[in-house]
Amino acid sequence: MLNNEFKIVAKTSFGLEDVLIKELQELGIHQAEKGIRLVSFTANKEMLYKANLWLRTANRLLVPFRQFHIKDTEDLYQKIKQIPWETIFDVDQTFAIDSTVTSTLFNHTKFPALKAKDAIADRFREKLDKRPNVDTENPNIRINLHIGFDNDCTVSLDSSGDPLFKRGYRDSRSTAPIKEDLAAGMILISGWDKNSDFLDLFCGSGTLLIEAAMIACNIPPNINRGEFGFFNWKNFDEELFDKVVDEALAEEIDFKHKIIGVDIDGRVLGMSRVNIKAAGLTDKIELHLKDFQDFLPPTEPGIIISNPPYGERIGENVDELYENFGNNLKEKYANWNAWFISSNFEALKKVGLRPSQKIKLFNGSLECRFMKYEMYKGTKKTHKLQHD
Repeated sequence: MLNNEFKIVAKTSFGLEDVLIKELQELGIHQAEKGIRLVSFTANKEMLYKANLWLRTANRLLVPFRQFHIKDTEDLYQKIKQIPWETIFDVDQTFAIDSTVTSTLFNHTKFPALKAKDAIADRFREKLDKRPNVDTENPNIRINLHIGFDNDCTVSLDSSGDPLFKRGYRDSRSTAPIKEDLAAGMILISGWDKNSDFLDLFCGSGTLLIEAAMIACNIPPNINRGEFGFFNWKNFDEELFDKVVDEALAEEIDFKHKIIGVDIDGRVLGMSRVNIKAAGLTDKIELHLKDFQDFLPPTEPGIIISNPPYGERIGENVDELYENFGNNLKEKYANWNAWFISSNFEALKKVGLRPSQKIKLFNGSLECRFMKYEMYKGTKKTHKLQHD
């Protein structure tokens, strides 16, 4: 398996598919097929390793290796059992099965994963007189099972293991209001050319700052991860992976501008400082404990990308916050570009500026709009957005 070129399916978030295709092009993959929340392409083992290391907006890379039609539950069991699992992983390793099922053959969507688990375990028992254990939390081998409406089944290996947004730099005690892959996607969507300062006025635990620093310095986003799923495959080529890592580390460049985070909450700013240190970026990011309205921006225009509170908490009203944000932009940020994501569409109208772009994204399950405000010097007029 995986001797030459093979299909890879990169899972991503809604609205980031085109960004992911552009990332693949920068890696040298020019033939990619766009789907909903996924992009598929063909590559070799070296590119699979590179993609896991470099892709900022993918959250999993799946390698499909068996496809077949099933007639019923027993047919699924037998066809899964026919796969030579003992050539893919060792009996002493743990495994887990993630399933996506839309077929009407099954009353419960979890049942096919249980049948597949039994088939794999029985295969090992018959071949080696021993069966591997299941570990749903932290398995050595993660298998993906997809059964569609037409009862066509695809079996894939998850090459990433943990989702790729788990970069390895986040303190386990800090909760992220925005995942790393979405943060990176927002920065890439913005078109920031890395030739100006980057500012986050609601920096929280530092996700946007860290992703911006890694983009600016051309640092692979997953260089700090301790493990990928493919480490546990029988055909893992450690020498090839070490070569990919060495080449990636050599790609780092200097960034001559500033990356600045501002937040009024000292507790979350402390988390940000811990995360930035874990990412090895302390010398590339500066933090300010201030209300965003009291912060004096650099004299040269740059870009603002922020993920403010959405007002999701009970009793939290963000209308005034958003209005103050808009006023602050008009007063202090002439010739800057500001990007602002929120799920609170009514509060966004309080910003009082007409966005030049509105992009639909999802922060977790929350449907959001990623808004761009271009602050031309001398433009003070407030636009009404109620009829947009």
